Amino acid sequence: MQQNEYLSHLQDLARRLGVRVAFPKLVELASYIPLPYFTAAYASAQRMYEYAEESIRRYESMIAAEPHNPKSTLFTKLLGTSADHMSQAEIVANAQSYIVAGSDTTAHSMTYLTWAICRNPTMQARLVEELSGLPDNYVDEDLKQLPYLGQVINETLRLYAAAPAHLPREVVQGGREIDGYWIPVGTIVETQAYSMHRNSAIYQDPERFDPSRWASPSKEMKNAWMPFGGGSRICLGLHLAQMELRVATAGFFRAYPNAKVSTLEDFSDEDMEQVVYFLMYPKNNRCLIQAS
Repeated sequence: MQQNEYLSHLQDLARRLGVRVAFPKLVELASYIPLPYFTAAYASAQRMYEYAEESIRRYESMIAAEPHNPKSTLFTKLLGTSADHMSQAEIVANAQSYIVAGSDTTAHSMTYLTWAICRNPTMQARLVEELSGLPDNYVDEDLKQLPYLGQVINETLRLYAAAPAHLPREVVQGGREIDGYWIPVGTIVETQAYSMHRNSAIYQDPERFDPSRWASPSKEMKNAWMPFGGGSRICLGLHLAQMELRVATAGFFRAYPNAKVSTLEDFSDEDMEQVVYFLMYPKNNRCLIQAS
């Protein structure tokens, strides 16, 4: 299947985002002076900004067409007329974040979940059996009640977190003591899910995909699990993302209970090695699954 331009740009952003986070000043400079690698990172961000602007304009047109009954979205209240509402630049910046955070990440997680389950017949049979008990008109509340489905999603988000890179925080006024070390105000501190989720003192055999470890998770396991970040500023879309994963997983494995990992085109586990910049994606940008 050939990708359209939008998907190609979205995929390119995953590779460039880490450069923007690590070298913000160089990327800013590259908007004025050609610096090959950094200019490409700047251009990638600009394309997403233009998509965000286009999306906001489209929604504003919808509101103009039905001012008394607009379609409700995340931006319904943001596009108000009160004096304290967000500026246009802030709204577009938020839209830009939602485009990436609300699509690329869930797609990456679902890709690895499908691959990890389809390569393990025992896990797949258990998941398919649990899903077979759903009513035909099931809803997300039904999916929340399925323990093994929840364990599969938790383990996918542990071992294959879509955004496993560092998440910077600035130490607030007064400084803070962290694990016995004094950190002065203004210091940037960072944790990232990739190493937290592979701490062998917390997760036994951490490189092994094992959903059953979440049947009775310890307090330490729960505290170290941070695919959506940690603290008071975690991803605001975590509930939507988990709902999407539940619905997508149930829909796929009910439709294709005998799906298996393909060996066509020399596809192998090597294709699925994780490449991590800020977002994570498969090494060779593909995951081949056969329906049966």
